[in-house]
Amino acid sequence: MSTFPVVSTGEDVTRQVLADHPDLMVVAFRFGAVGAEGALHHHPHIQSTFVESGRFRFTVGDEQTEVAAGDSFVIPTEAVHGCVCLEPGTLIDCFTPRRDDFL
Repeated sequence: MSTFPVVSTGEDVTRQVLADHPDLMVVAFRFGAVGAEGALHHHPHIQSTFVESGRFRFTVGDEQTEVAAGDSFVIPTEAVHGCVCLEPGTLIDCFTPRRDDFL
């Protein structure tokens, strides 16, 4: 098992790879303040997101949805998505294949 560093991805947002394999990666995104953002972006990976704690407003494509602890969903490949933190917390994201740009 490897230990990966905590990386700042924006104001009050960090990312830490928890586990990786060429076919799959598990990543924790921690949001430390209301209003912290995961900027809109897209990538060729399929992403599943589990809300470990907190509350977030997610945009996926043209839809906005509020999610909270215990919720989970899948973001298709190349879908434009992002979130705004409504209550500080942690998202656990899985990517297939691995996000080599996070290593």
